[in-house]
Amino acid sequence: MQWTTACPDWEQRIVERRSLVPFAPLFPSEAESALEVFKSLSMVGVPRTDGKPGWATFGEACDQFVFDFVAAIFGAYDAKRGQRLISEFLLLISKKNGKSTIAAGIMLTALIRNWRELAELSIIAPTQKVAGNSFKPAAAMVRADPNLQDLLQVVAHEKIIRHRVTGAELKVIAADTNTVGGSQAGFVLVDELWLFGKRANAGDMLEEATGGLASRPEGFVVYLTTHSNEPPAGVFKEKLEYFRDVRDGLIDDPHSFGMLFEWPEAMMERQDYLKPENFYVTNPSIGRSVSQDFIQKKVRKASAGEEEVDEEDGETETLQVVLAKYLNVEIGLKLRRDRWRGANHWEAAGDRTLTLKELLRRCEVVVVGIDGGGLDDLFGLCVAGRERGTKRWLYWFKAWAWPEVLKRRKSEAPVLRDFIAEGTLVLCGHNGGPPIEEWDEDQDAEAGPDLSEQDVTEIVAIIAEVKESGLLPEKGGVGLDPQGVGALVDALAEIDLVHPQVVAVSQGFRLSSAVWSMERKLKLNMVVHDGSRMMAWCVGNAKAEQKGNAVLITKESAGKAKIDPLIAGFNATKLLEANPEASGDSVWSLIESLA
Repeated sequence: MQWTTACPDWEQRIVERRSLVPFAPLFPSEAESALEVFKSLSMVGVPRTDGKPGWATFGEACDQFVFDFVAAIFGAYDAKRGQRLISEFLLLISKKNGKSTIAAGIMLTALIRNWRELAELSIIAPTQKVAGNSFKPAAAMVRADPNLQDLLQVVAHEKIIRHRVTGAELKVIAADTNTVGGSQAGFVLVDELWLFGKRANAGDMLEEATGGLASRPEGFVVYLTTHSNEPPAGVFKEKLEYFRDVRDGLIDDPHSFGMLFEWPEAMMERQDYLKPENFYVTNPSIGRSVSQDFIQKKVRKASAGEEEVDEEDGETETLQVVLAKYLNVEIGLKLRRDRWRGANHWEAAGDRTLTLKELLRRCEVVVVGIDGGGLDDLFGLCVAGRERGTKRWLYWFKAWAWPEVLKRRKSEAPVLRDFIAEGTLVLCGHNGGPPIEEWDEDQDAEAGPDLSEQDVTEIVAIIAEVKESGLLPEKGGVGLDPQGVGALVDALAEIDLVHPQVVAVSQGFRLSSAVWSMERKLKLNMVVHDGSRMMAWCVGNAKAEQKGNAVLITKESAGKAKIDPLIAGFNATKLLEANPEASGDSVWSLIESLA
């Protein structure tokens, strides 16, 4: 058989309210049989529309996109060979579109349709609360139907539903209290994937949870999620990007399919998600389980600063949270609350081809900004220069961290691991151990003498490269936050870099001019930076605080979120404001003159 799960015209389809499933069920009879079961299940809490007592079924009250998704899952099963040809699925959809109820219906259908004796089926939830949201509707569906009560047994205190004939069990597991190691489940549903993205060990845990599919070819894994209230990270980012590439045809994987209710790029740029008439784009159940007025009220209150606490999950509904949850807007730099104004123009100024070597080639003068911290902070470095001819300011960033960061900042560990993989963040003291994705952050790194000053050694090597280029000014070439840089100052002295070439850059309100200079030049397209994801994250973390006539962007205002490399950038900007001149002729300019 030949088929594709790519849907390159998804933007047009989603606006026109057409199906996001680009293929017919591979085995129509399997899809029809599963839909017959699924549509007969009761949506407890949804009254019948004909006035009769009881609850409406999925078939009576559900939207077509749900049937399309269910048909895609169960219609991919080749009964003759006992193999499911599409085995991995993702549904990305806004809150209040019945996600947990859909999860319950899919897994009950799988339990009923399963033929394997003593089979294991699992719903993996990130917390006990989310686990309850999935188990309660499933148990209610069984209790609402006398025929299902004869077929299935609900064991409420264990969150298990057992098939009385095959002995198969559907278990709802909360990952915060239960282990999923050694799972033999052939059918797995992972709820609220975005929350797993905030866990350092989530990738390994989900690998364990889905390991049973290797010996059960009839099985599947389904990921359900809304968008994160922060930029995607960890396993959520990994899965989201993969399914997007499959959908867009960039990756040819006919065994994976994602139904992603998200905003077309042009609508995101125009902020069309704020127009009530467009709410349907990521809310296919609008008019049923959620209303336009309900979402509009949420947006209006959050925009006015009237922040409510969600009774379901206890989360404070800031505008950022409302946009992510109820409108499925991916949170990026421009949507962060209390953001630095430079964030509005940061992404547009990125250039991934701007390496350190390229920056040195293009600039007439280059300075270095540094911001260090404790062992649980990042050590940030910024090399910045004034471009010949254009006078634009170019920025290149790098950072270093010790294992203590991953240990003490566990909530940030997944995103920091992404930056390590990107190459913009160096994990010090790793000492030739296993790859970072296999590293146990609870163990102590065995840092030998050669690694005890790894961050300082590598930073000084980069500064030495800048010095050798002849572009470093005689005065104010290297700017440091004066706190906690004793080891670095000593190391710089060893390569003949001392005051006044190395200077202290005052922090706090005295850094305001650099903050204003950078945001103004960003707006005027006079800044180019290396476009790293690490810096997009740091800029997104930066909170602007007005104090009198000064604007403060400090580590204290950012809280636990990291901004050290950005502060290094402001330190470098402070040096560029002095309009420095290079101490010698650039190696690159000499080469070009000879050419």
